[in-house]
Amino acid sequence: MPYRRTPAVQARLDAQRAAIVEAGLRLLAEHGHAGCTMAAVAGRAGVATGSVYRHFAGKAELSVELFRTVVGREVAAVSEAAARPSHRTAAERVVAVIETFASRALKAPRLAYALLAEPVDPAVDAERLVFRRAFRDIFAERIAAGVRSGELPPQDAVLTASALVGAGAEALTGPLTAGSPGPGTVPALVTFTLRALGVPDAEHA
Repeated sequence: MPYRRTPAVQARLDAQRAAIVEAGLRLLAEHGHAGCTMAAVAGRAGVATGSVYRHFAGKAELSVELFRTVVGREVAAVSEAAARPSHRTAAERVVAVIETFASRALKAPRLAYALLAEPVDPAVDAERLVFRRAFRDIFAERIAAGVRSGELPPQDAVLTASALVGAGAEALTGPLTAGSPGPGTVPALVTFTLRALGVPDAEHA
């Protein structure tokens, strides 16, 4: 007869896994993917290294889980920002996405660099494509709505959205690497976004 975990045992395992993931997220924010070794995560979580391997086959699997967790939080944050009632126009909703993501990135530069540009295992690199598509779709949905309503000029919403994601990531990588983003970084990125959307007088919008 196969062994079946009792609810109490499963609850303990679930709690341990959650603690390991949270420990990994803290290390990721402090030291990037390079600092998230199985031993380091185990030490931060207060468990044996073997306990980490009980939940994750290796560093690549753990790194993917950490990446997905961070991306899920970022997507939720920008989606919430774009949905605020104060953002009435399509342009305002698109700007809310880029402004929120950029501001959050600059407040947690090591974590953002790990998300956007740090050399990583191929499995994590594949997750970056999923991450970019998620942000592209958030942009594209709002751009397409703006085109339909006449707020934005006709354009390929997916193409514009893809360009904004790529430009935003590239524009932030330099400041994140240097560790000294200027106060004009986010406003300049907002102006660029509005110009890319075709908003008249974007510099003063």
